[in-house]
Order: sequence, then structure tokens, then C-alpha cells
Amino acid sequence: MINWTLYKRGIKGSWKTLLIFAAVLTMYFTVIISMFDPAFGSALDELAKAMPELMAIVGMTPASAELVSFMEAYLYGFIMLVFPMVFCILSANKLISRHVDRGSMTYLLSAPVKRETVVFTQMKVLVTGLFVLVLYATLLGIVDCEISFPGELDIVKFIMLNVGVLCLHLFIGGICFLCSCIFNDSKYAVGVGAGIPALEFIIQMMANAGEKLEKAKYATFFTLFDSDGIIAGESGAIWGIVILFVGAIILFGTAIVVFSKKDLHI
Repeated sequence: MINWTLYKRGIKGSWKTLLIFAAVLTMYFTVIISMFDPAFGSALDELAKAMPELMAIVGMTPASAELVSFMEAYLYGFIMLVFPMVFCILSANKLISRHVDRGSMTYLLSAPVKRETVVFTQMKVLVTGLFVLVLYATLLGIVDCEISFPGELDIVKFIMLNVGVLCLHLFIGGICFLCSCIFNDSKYAVGVGAGIPALEFIIQMMANAGEKLEKAKYATFFTLFDSDGIIAGESGAIWGIVILFVGAIILFGTAIVVFSKKDLHI
């Protein structure tokens, strides 16, 4: 069901974007990890004490003094949520709606290839990009920690944390890809595809702000990614990952059906 020529073309067209995001993550990971001090705490912890509400809004509140909790708070409360999300938005639009908007989808569909094959292949390009980005962040974190603080990182918990963030972004990618398949106009695909996860993230930040807005967390799917719970091995957090993964399958499946049956007017 996959067209390898189209797949290779999609990967070739996205490697520069991947490289940029990988470079940004490298900068943040190396800087943040270098600020961890296993003996006396960290500069970021002192900043969190000085501005607790602000740091809580962006999810930067470590649950313990362990290195994995430190990374979870300062990298997986904001950085690893926002940047892969932006990657999803850009990639999903580029793979489907921009082709329709510019008319280049005509050439893709004029070949003896089924619509289902085209959309499934483009979906695989997006999923591959996300997987590579998260895998890179995982390996980067492990290598950097082992070099700077040998034996301090709980690698199993860190891997599980990255599995969770991958499922979250697959879900977000499913939303963006579905919008890209629904709308022929690129600006609407980006507007809705970016607007939904961005709004959900803002709601999550509001929920983190304090007790008055705490119940807002039930209105956002970001709550299903319970990073603290994942590190603690809580069953509820694991189920949250499963729900996100299943939701991603449903969203991508719906996107394939929608694109296969829609009137493209091309």
C-alpha cells in the first residue's frame, strides 16, 4: 500500500526540516542537562523557586531530584511538546493540502497509483519524521547524560517518557494530517490543524497555572501525557499513552478515508 518512490521523495523533502529541529533540540538538551547538579540542585530549580507560578505554567516543576525527573520537568514540560508539535503542523500541510492548493496533486494522482496509496505513503513520511525526531532526542539525552553524569539517568524511565511523547505527537500529527486531508486550501488546513493543538496546549498551560483553573486540564488531550506518572510507573499514565496511540490510529485512518473519497476539483 506504500509507493516507495513517493515515500523517498517525501523523506528527501523533509530532511532539512528534520535537521533544523534536531539542531534546536540539541541546543536545548545540552544546555539544560549541563545545568543539573546532583549534589546541590540546579540553577533552574532556584529559578523555579523564585518564579513558581511562571515555571508551573510551562510545566517546569520537577517531581524529584533525580536526573530523569529534572529532564522531564525542564525538557518534556515545554520543549519536547512545542517543537515536535510545530514539526507536525509544517509536515502535515506540506504533504497533502499544499499539493492540492498548488495543483501538484494532479501529477501525483495522474500516475497509476491509487489515492489510498498516495495518502498512506504521505502519512508514513510524517510518522517516519516524528519517529526519527523523538528517537534522536532519546539517544541525545542518553548519550549526553552518560557523558556528563554517568549512571545518574534512569534509562528505562527515560525511554518510557519518550514513548509517551511519541504517542502524544502521533495523536497531534493525526489531527494535523486529518485537517490537511479535509481542506483543499492550505491556509485553512494550517489554521485548523495548528489551531486545535495550539489551543489545547494553551488550556494545559492555564490548568498548570493554579487551583482555580486546574479543572481545565480535563478539556485537553495533553493531560493524557502524564510525564510524572510515566516516570512513577502509574497505570493511569500508561493508559493515557495507549489512548493517545489508539486515537492517532483512528485519526490517521479517518484521514485516509476522507482523502480517498473527497472531490478534489483538480
